[in-house]
Amino acid sequence: MAREEAKTFMIEDASLIFRNFSGKEDQYNKEGNMNFSVLLTPEMAETLAHDGWNVKMLKVQEEGDEPQAYISVSLRFDMMPPTVIMMTSTGRVRLDENTVAILDWANIQVVDLIVRAYTWTVGDKTGTKAYLKSMYVTIEEDELEKKYAIPQEGPG
Repeated sequence: MAREEAKTFMIEDASLIFRNFSGKEDQYNKEGNMNFSVLLTPEMAETLAHDGWNVKMLKVQEEGDEPQAYISVSLRFDMMPPTVIMMTSTGRVRLDENTVAILDWANIQVVDLIVRAYTWTVGDKTGTKAYLKSMYVTIEEDELEKKYAIPQEGPG
């Protein structure tokens, strides 16, 4: 049987919510499950839902507000680890499972990402789970971070 080509989608200038890159346990998350959610445009939400992705809606806060779609994205570094690059004024830093938690509290300026699908089957139920494939995160630095930044050395 031929392997099915993995479905992916890309979002540039993404808005992240519910960040839990550390995998911290809370009322909505088991310990060790690294994840975040991405806001979707209505058009993208409709397309992804039609393609079988698990698109959810935020609760409307005030009467008259438009519903906001989002999708939850998981990270796993043990199988098919994602590429996570943090961009700063001094260059690019590759984050791994031990350093990616810094993004939980970082002041994020811009995020571009690609999400890949994992299609699962349990009994007679099937679904599509979203996993991070790659993400480039530009961090907003304050004056002291810029002043004391150590330039990265180039290839030597």
